[in-house]
Amino acid sequence: MISVQNVFLKYPGTKADTIQGISFAVKQGEIFGFLGPSGAGKSTMQKILTGVLRDYRGTVRVFDNEVKNRTSDYYEKIGVDFEFPNFYSKFTALENLNYFASLYNAKAIAPMELLEKVGLQNDANKKVGDFSKGMKMRLGFVRCLMHRPELLFLDEPTSGLDPANARTLKDMILEQKATGKTIILTTHNMHDAEELCDRVAFIVDGKIKALNTPHALRQSGADTKVAFSFMQGRQEIEKSCLLAELGKSAEFETALKAGVLKSIHSKEQTLEDVFIALTGRCLQ
Repeated sequence: MISVQNVFLKYPGTKADTIQGISFAVKQGEIFGFLGPSGAGKSTMQKILTGVLRDYRGTVRVFDNEVKNRTSDYYEKIGVDFEFPNFYSKFTALENLNYFASLYNAKAIAPMELLEKVGLQNDANKKVGDFSKGMKMRLGFVRCLMHRPELLFLDEPTSGLDPANARTLKDMILEQKATGKTIILTTHNMHDAEELCDRVAFIVDGKIKALNTPHALRQSGADTKVAFSFMQGRQEIEKSCLLAELGKSAEFETALKAGVLKSIHSKEQTLEDVFIALTGRCLQ
């Protein structure tokens, strides 16, 4: 679906390349995540893939065509959900969706059906200028689905959403994947990346520092630790050790045999732990 080979891009007026030699490929039906801190180059890479930035060097092929040579037909096949979606603020939600649907050749999904899925059916006739950020985020998400695109670009899709609405959008993203859609997810939210993505690429300073499945990345590097606690008289004692050494821990064995063990849990690496270990940077 996507093939990127040795891509560089420099913004006008800057000395250094923002994107520096990035290469990767994405299969059809895959959710591929760009994970990194703000300013790392995630959104720039997405703008290259969506054909907004065409002054790149290297090769970027989507649907087996070079993106810098894309035609208007390209936008019939892709859907883009921006982190800060723009709408006509004096139009209602329904008027906005009907207008944007009219720009495509494909028959659009019924706007009210989409609004209902994200809990905006009662706000269909409300002007978007009166919407909260979270409402605009949900409206922007369903807008990118209207024309049934084959490839979705989602930029921080759950930003500004409460847990319930974030859950709704994540379930809809997984539904899109189940129908065979390919999805590029740009985020600095490690929980979204781990839950949704088949593979993630860590991007820092315009370069890919690591690329693998979330599980493989979490299993790399440091060994899993185990934290346990036990009662010693009236005091609860907390200890930890490596999982591989748990069977050799005299304190753990003694507490287990004496029946005074209170808790035990493993402390696996998170994606953020791995990211920090590889890059020395935080995701925020």
